[in-house]
Amino acid sequence: MAQWNQLQQLETRYLEQLYHLYSDSFPMELRQFLAPWIESQDWAYAANKESHATLVFHNLLGEIDQQYSRFLQENNVLYQHNLRRIKQHLQSKYLEKPMDIARIVARCLWEEQRLLQTATTAAQDGQAAHPTGTVVTEKQQILEHNLQDIRKRVQDMEQKMKMLENLQDDFDFNYKTLKSQGELSQDLNGNSQATATRQKMAQLEQMLSALDQLRRQIVTEMGGLLTAMDFVQKNLTDEELADWKRRQQIACIGGPPNICLDRLETWITSLAESQLQIRQQIKKLEELQQKVSYKGDPIIQHRPALEEKIVDLFRNLMKSAFVVERQPCMPMHPDRPLVIKTGVQFTNKVRLLVKFPELNYQLKIKVCIDKSRKFNILGTNTKVMNMEESNNGSLSAEFKHLTLREQRCGNGGRTNSDASLIVTEELHLITFETEVYHQGLKIDLETHSLPVVVISNICQMPNAWASILWYNMLTNHPKNVNFFTKPPVGTWDQVAEVLSWQFSSTTKRGLTIEQLTTLAEKLLGEMTCLEKAMCQLLWLSDHLGQENMAGKGFSFWVWLDNIIDLVKKYILALWNEGYIMGFISKERERAILSPKPPGTFLLRFSESSKEGGITFTWVEKDINGKTQIQSVEPYTKQQLNSMSFAEIIMGYKIMDATNILVSPLVYLFPEIPKEEAFGKYCRPEAAPEPEIGGDPMSTIQPYLKTKFIFVMCALSSFFVCFHSTNSGNTSDLFPMSPRTLDSLMHNEAEANPGHMDSLTLDMELSSDVASPM
Repeated sequence: MAQWNQLQQLETRYLEQLYHLYSDSFPMELRQFLAPWIESQDWAYAANKESHATLVFHNLLGEIDQQYSRFLQENNVLYQHNLRRIKQHLQSKYLEKPMDIARIVARCLWEEQRLLQTATTAAQDGQAAHPTGTVVTEKQQILEHNLQDIRKRVQDMEQKMKMLENLQDDFDFNYKTLKSQGELSQDLNGNSQATATRQKMAQLEQMLSALDQLRRQIVTEMGGLLTAMDFVQKNLTDEELADWKRRQQIACIGGPPNICLDRLETWITSLAESQLQIRQQIKKLEELQQKVSYKGDPIIQHRPALEEKIVDLFRNLMKSAFVVERQPCMPMHPDRPLVIKTGVQFTNKVRLLVKFPELNYQLKIKVCIDKSRKFNILGTNTKVMNMEESNNGSLSAEFKHLTLREQRCGNGGRTNSDASLIVTEELHLITFETEVYHQGLKIDLETHSLPVVVISNICQMPNAWASILWYNMLTNHPKNVNFFTKPPVGTWDQVAEVLSWQFSSTTKRGLTIEQLTTLAEKLLGEMTCLEKAMCQLLWLSDHLGQENMAGKGFSFWVWLDNIIDLVKKYILALWNEGYIMGFISKERERAILSPKPPGTFLLRFSESSKEGGITFTWVEKDINGKTQIQSVEPYTKQQLNSMSFAEIIMGYKIMDATNILVSPLVYLFPEIPKEEAFGKYCRPEAAPEPEIGGDPMSTIQPYLKTKFIFVMCALSSFFVCFHSTNSGNTSDLFPMSPRTLDSLMHNEAEANPGHMDSLTLDMELSSDVASPM
């Protein structure tokens, strides 16, 4: 089966990941239209060979034209329009750079293969934990069939109730008629009508027997119908809804996006409607029994149990249908749900999955929080559920302006039960309460958020988020606020998946096997794959939270969390392109760079910067022709605020022994030209506008252009650099002449031989030499 067809069969959570692979750079529509042809091309080879990339690109345009002709014959105007737009976009963007589109397509196909492998492995490891798309589809089809069967049986029961009512009306009429006529004929004719009366009595007995038989049939079938409802309800609440809640947990910590609740709402509403119909039919049985009853009446014997059963089913269904659709989250930190800072607004949304129009604006929701620490909930903490605020008309209530304020008292406002836990390990539940009055029933509804961590300072965010990760990774218990009194252990495989999610949830790329292996070595040391898979990790406070990395003064988790922040804010585009190798050991770095020609470089994260830093390492030859591996001092967020990392790479120079500025960075590993990889992320320099008319001699000379470049000075076999006396910040640097630079080089070289750093020069370029470097 073709790869694209296999992908269409995957479970929704995998399809959500597939959707994130595609963008305007390579539209999913094009992947769909030309799936067989795309999969038949060697995109990886084209990505590294420009002549082949050019050929494949022109063939791609030809395939688009052929597909357009097919749509033209089918008179499919929409697809014609979309395909024409896609072709125009590809031509404008990739005609001069066909290797770019080849690289993008190759990466998408590789990610698709990885996604298929992940789904296949999950299916082999256990369908119960990670069901395949086929299993889920069959399960949903069975559920749909069962719900349809219940609806049909309810309608059949409605017809039988009408038959019962008609039969009972006939019996009642004949009985009263016979009783009246029998008394009259006996008065007038003595016993002359006795024979006819006995015949009519026999008919009445037959009617009563049929009435009794139909009543017994109805109560028996009702009992069976309630059993079937109970079975379907357990499937809905204990499996489908529980599975949705687990997916919601995973989505909260960066996993695949959760699917919407619309289908579950349809199923649950359908079942609730059927239950209310049956309840009305049971009430009808009581009315019929009050009109006509007899010894051994099955309605008297079985109706109370049926009534109790249907009420319990409906109550439990309504209680299960009250859910938190969107977990508590601060709008300023959308990628860190379930962490709430006191005094900062947070939002959440609740929903009732029983869509009854008669409940619109009838349910008033109240919000409260547990009492492990005493909080006041400020803002609008009560709201009425309605169908107007949601896009799909669901019955919901969204709280957008809630804040927590802690009440200070003895022991810091904390009870004795939680005194042993640090603040970032304390878990709290936000509770939503309401009452339903429907068809004579009063039902108390209550639902809880997932456990949240409440912090008072934003510096507590990393450790609070670590607690949220560990909890939701290892348990699906909805209210275990004492989880961290004795936290369970996790495996490396579990931790690795969650660490990868921290990148893939906010970027277009997760972590590769090689990157995860590097992180595993930092945590566990060198191990075989099997040993890592079987290794159990203690709670983050032991492995990721408080234990320092070897030789460092900070923890693994703080270091990694700051790198994630660095990626999102400063180097997101480069990370999405796959240009940043990121996590790689120094041994591995040397092994892959040493065989490469001089000028080959890679980008990796700094292991020494607590706040998150990125550096590049390149290959060069010394004067004896010996291969050397050099690295620049890491660039941090402070420096990247002044200049983009792409511009740093494009402008980076070293000064050789002859005082000539040269770039040591030529090919991004493995062999991507630097300009091709990073040029598009640099701001183009505006060309001077030509003068129109006038005296050329009277033209006002423009200001000299300036350009920041990062310089490393090479003197024989070692490097020295220059920076301002007080600080290495670019704001402290000053423009200098070549003569001044030469003097500083000489003095600094004598004072600090062997020191290695970078120098940022604000160089003045005259109009005749101001060309890009």
